Amino acid sequence: MTTEEDALVRRSRLRMGLFVGLAVGVLLALVGVVAYATLVRNQERQIQRELAWGAEHGSVTGPVGCNWIVSMRAGRISAGPLAPPPGFPLRDALDRVAAGGPTEITTVDTAATVYHVRTGLRDGAAVQVIFDARYQLADRRHLLWAFMLAAAVGLLAALITGLIVGRRAVAPLAEALARQRRFVADASHELRTPIARVHTRAQLLARRSRNAPAADRRDLERLVGATGRLGEIVDDLLLSARLSAAPEDQPPREPVDLAALTREAAGMEAVQAADRRVSIVVSAPAAPIRVPGIRSALHRVVSELLANALTHTPAGGRVLLTVRAGDDEAQLTVADTGAGFHPDDAGRLFDRFHRGPGAGERRFGLGLALLKEVVTGHGGTITAEGHPGRGATFTVRLPLHPDPGGPAGSAVRRWPARVRARAG
Repeated sequence: MTTEEDALVRRSRLRMGLFVGLAVGVLLALVGVVAYATLVRNQERQIQRELAWGAEHGSVTGPVGCNWIVSMRAGRISAGPLAPPPGFPLRDALDRVAAGGPTEITTVDTAATVYHVRTGLRDGAAVQVIFDARYQLADRRHLLWAFMLAAAVGLLAALITGLIVGRRAVAPLAEALARQRRFVADASHELRTPIARVHTRAQLLARRSRNAPAADRRDLERLVGATGRLGEIVDDLLLSARLSAAPEDQPPREPVDLAALTREAAGMEAVQAADRRVSIVVSAPAAPIRVPGIRSALHRVVSELLANALTHTPAGGRVLLTVRAGDDEAQLTVADTGAGFHPDDAGRLFDRFHRGPGAGERRFGLGLALLKEVVTGHGGTITAEGHPGRGATFTVRLPLHPDPGGPAGSAVRRWPARVRARAG
């Protein structure tokens, strides 16, 4: 799998695991909230029943546990053998009820506990019942701690289970991607030879038809162009499949001189550039700039960027290829004076089958997407920058080989081509 596909599979596994864990966590939280709310509600009802019973039937001398009963008749307060907690009784509430006010129910929070207080009339006296809810609060805290512990253990188990389930669930996707890559590689390999033969025979027929009618010659030229483009597509697919294969199945990596590779690619495009009246300028050091990689793949990167630049550069323009080495990376820049592109399109240029304006019939939208695969497969990055009418610049950064080959002096070679195109 490619780096992007491998990352996609990993993200899918992680997301599925997190989703399962989150679903279980939400379920546990919901159960905990319902259980806690039910406990609190039942406790509140029980407390109110205790207060009501004490106010109606309890006596000052013998209230039930956790209860204190205070009675006030004719302004005189009577309490049991155990004095009420500090701050009690609530004299204001007793006075209001004794004066004919309604029954009052209130809550008093302290640092140690919560008191529920009910003040009402009974047999002409104001009676105040005080309930200490410390045991109920302790039950709530115990429930919360038990729930938090169960939730932590359950969430951890859910995450582990989710990751295992995610790995097994995504395994068919990874296998399908691998099978797809193998199929593309096998099909592309099998198609290369017959397509090359058809293309060669089409070229021979085109050469033999110099005396044929103009319409026949045009048809043969179209056939040659179509078979050539078909061969390019097969090469793109085969290279993509080879780069995304398992490490042991990939072509061997070796130090590649990026500067020499750039000069070689410029030389190969010199004739086409001359036909287009576009000049190609190469600025590269005389000393080698070595990067680890597959030479044929890196050559495709440079050639595709240069061909893309030539495609988008009008007659009289220029393509500048610059190669330089930094502290730990090599940088290749392909800049042109062509039509450029809108900055918002910079990210989409590397999408598969994206075709910008001016692509013509030569490109099928696989080129730049494949280049990104090649560059990222070599541990590098590729970026694009452009502005309408002001050309475009593509920058490739690759890690240097541990022995980059010495200092890089600047040597500029101007190829005898007068036309140029746009890297985009």
